[in-house]
Amino acid sequence: MNERKRPLFMIGVVCEMFNIHPQTLRLYEREGLLHPQRAGGARRYSQEDLERIRMILNLTKELGVNRAGVDIILRMRRRFEALQRETEQMMDYLDSDIRKEFRKRIKEVFEEDL
Repeated sequence: MNERKRPLFMIGVVCEMFNIHPQTLRLYEREGLLHPQRAGGARRYSQEDLERIRMILNLTKELGVNRAGVDIILRMRRRFEALQRETEQMMDYLDSDIRKEFRKRIKEVFEEDL
């Protein structure tokens, strides 16, 4: 199967996009807020990284949250998303189980009529 490659952005491009200094991104990485890919020592930022940067900047610049608070918020968000995925999987399982029981019961009802 041929996977479509997602675009990756170099640090200079990302800094221009968000009007920030490269040291800001390096600081976020050192503090564990970002985890860009590396290619030959150069940082490469994915679309998901850009969304995360946008969120970090919004939290820090617009809402006045310090970086420790940002870290907590991002961790809570990851946990929430994981719980959401688990809940969806459980609901899918329950849905399939309920459908099986429903089909079984319908079959039993129609067989009783024969």
